[in-house]
Amino acid sequence: MPEQPYEPADRTRPPLRPQPASGDDDSSEPGWKTEGLGSGRSEGTERWQWPGGRWFWAIVAGLFVLNWLVASLLLDDAVSRLTIPYTGFVSEVEGGNVVEVSARGETIQGTFIDPVTDPEQPGVEWTEFETQRPEFADDDLFAVLTDQGVEVSAEPTDQPAPFWQQLLFGFGPTLLILLLLFGFFRRMGRGLGGLGGLGSSRATRYEPTENRVTFDEVAGIDEAEAELAEVVDFLRNPAKYTQLGAVIPRGVLLSGVPGTGKTLLARAVAGEADVPFFSMAASEFVEMIVGVGASRVRDLFNQAKAAAPSIIFIDEIDGIGRARGAAMSFGGHDEREQTLNQILTEMDGFTGNEDVVVMAATNRPDVLDPALLRPGRFDRHVVVNAPDRQGRTAILGVHTRMVPLDPGLDLTDVASMTPGMVGADLRNLVNEAALMAARRQHTTVGLSDFTDALERIVLGAERKIMLSPEDRERTAFHEAGHALLGILQPGADPVRKVSIVPRGRALGVTLQSPETDVYSYAESYLRGKITGALGGRAAEELVYGEPTTGAENDLEQATQIARRMVGRWGMSDAIGPVSVLPSEDRPAFPLMTNEMSPETQALIDAEVRRIVDDCHAAALAALGANRSKLDALAAALLEHETLEEEEVYIIAGLTEVPGDEPGSESVHGQRAR
Repeated sequence: MPEQPYEPADRTRPPLRPQPASGDDDSSEPGWKTEGLGSGRSEGTERWQWPGGRWFWAIVAGLFVLNWLVASLLLDDAVSRLTIPYTGFVSEVEGGNVVEVSARGETIQGTFIDPVTDPEQPGVEWTEFETQRPEFADDDLFAVLTDQGVEVSAEPTDQPAPFWQQLLFGFGPTLLILLLLFGFFRRMGRGLGGLGGLGSSRATRYEPTENRVTFDEVAGIDEAEAELAEVVDFLRNPAKYTQLGAVIPRGVLLSGVPGTGKTLLARAVAGEADVPFFSMAASEFVEMIVGVGASRVRDLFNQAKAAAPSIIFIDEIDGIGRARGAAMSFGGHDEREQTLNQILTEMDGFTGNEDVVVMAATNRPDVLDPALLRPGRFDRHVVVNAPDRQGRTAILGVHTRMVPLDPGLDLTDVASMTPGMVGADLRNLVNEAALMAARRQHTTVGLSDFTDALERIVLGAERKIMLSPEDRERTAFHEAGHALLGILQPGADPVRKVSIVPRGRALGVTLQSPETDVYSYAESYLRGKITGALGGRAAEELVYGEPTTGAENDLEQATQIARRMVGRWGMSDAIGPVSVLPSEDRPAFPLMTNEMSPETQALIDAEVRRIVDDCHAAALAALGANRSKLDALAAALLEHETLEEEEVYIIAGLTEVPGDEPGSESVHGQRAR
């Protein structure tokens, strides 16, 4: 790849925010512009005011009163007593009916031996009593009490709670509630979003010096990397572009199948540009409470502006960026639409965001709102495609940096076995190969480890089940039919392995994969693909006179290819060169009326049936003409269970393994019984 201006070798760059000279309001060198960061008040000088009004403080006072009453009831552990006259008390003492008394000042409390009836409530008897001794009384009460054997103490038994307990239980809970309320309102006052910070952004911020990712860790997607080189160079050298009147794209949309490295590429852009990187998933914006998503969008952009120049990365943006009006909503305002509207405003509204670059990733760019994709918002679309063989070799080189490889291993051989795999798949393959080598007590990872790991990923793990002799024989003929037609069909993908060892949900597997990446398919190749898929069923019919349920996956694959040929690729004379079926990337909305007429649908079904019937007849004819080769392959499978590529072609009567021909598919060809 040619050298780009963002290469790590050149790390010197002018300041991102050039300051004007003293006394000079105009800078000769244009720099970053930041707008919309406040109302003119300097940061940190904003004063917080006490919240609430008359109703707020009335509620606070009511809480204090309620708290005090409840605390009084909880702390009041005094015993209910009968209040009696002092003369009645003296009479009870002289009568020997008092067992103990206690006094504080002139207040006397005590306990009767025999209960005394309440004069005001007949039938109610009391054991505990209380009386007040008059100050003018000159009787020798203490002598009378001691003569009667009454136990005398200096203080009443009913002691009030200590002052600290009254203060704690009387005002503590209310004070705690007030502190929580003040903290709640203070967080709101600081602009962290409504509802006590619920509307604050949850974006993860990566500093340039932490977890730094560069383009050295990105491989196999050179085209996408080159597209983003300009963004990196602008973030590092803004004056180079602004002095010519150029404006960097405000938004960069990364689209592609899952696992191609969109998120890694975005982090590499931030690492190369040496700016803060804010990452957030689209699903984190939406909450149950309406308005929270828009609040989080505002807070995210405010954080990015404060750290500008910076990059905002929104992963899976189709979660909030779908076309408005397409989703069912029973309210006047949909939360997702409010969040999307806020993103549209922040990206290209009244405030300038020239110092913030928004990057987003999605697997479904076709469902995004058109307003999000127009120039001025996401005005640069970068498609991250699956890598070719050279790209896969480079990706394997990145993922095997820390893996001890066998000296004789060539990563190009591994890349040729993995057409259609993306970066995430290749990383998983390297890890599975390392685990395979560790289980085998190897010190290095070799080609056999990669091959077995690939079979485990593509075909599934082996199942330890016992097949009956009849099922085992049927499976052998079924897979022999697939393999033989894969050899006989012109331009077919080479047969890599045939096995009757149960894997995953299949009782047997025939693996076919090309060695080159081809991106268009001829009609003859597709018909051969259908014929090969029906080879297992045709072999069972030829040998046993009836099919089994083992061809279910084969029939699904054949029908799908035939339907695409008729409805999408114009490979039917009856339908003509028109596309009448929606693409998998653009599925029809389920509630919309299907534009296809019933006559066209019936014609499609008839053409699909005709193509499949023709291919089925071709499969029966080819296997019938080569019955001896079919029997030989089935016998070898029953004996060895698994046949490698060279063994298959030798048994079929070919001394050399033919190379791939044009028209090979760019994904693994797997047929499972």
